[in-house]
Amino acid sequence: MENTFTMNQGNGVVRIADEVVSIIAGIAATEIQGVAGMSGGITHGIAEMLGKKNLSKGVKVNVGESEATIDLFVVLDYGVRIPDVTRAIQEAVKQNVETMTGLTVLEVNVFVQGVKLQGTGDKDKDEIKLK
Repeated sequence: MENTFTMNQGNGVVRIADEVVSIIAGIAATEIQGVAGMSGGITHGIAEMLGKKNLSKGVKVNVGESEATIDLFVVLDYGVRIPDVTRAIQEAVKQNVETMTGLTVLEVNVFVQGVKLQGTGDKDKDEIKLK
């Protein structure tokens, strides 16, 4: 069974799946200027080759009773100021998750996994990732 966050709102119970929190965080992160994409590892790469878009790619969430911690694995555009972009990611993810779910976000940890170069059109040559 998928993990969920449960809220009792008087009229009944609302359950929010952890995957939903991951999707909100992933979308918020990719909307930041300077973020080339999310780094999801080999399983996400296989899913993309099969034509499946995974909006929670590169996101790991730990949801408690009313709080969450979020880990994001990102690839940034070459030439951006990394501290500024990662701070903007943290602020956007925290704001969006808290506003949309009612959870208190305790931490947003950003792990820069690679840098995307502009231009050749060859994904393997344009993206430099840590091994």
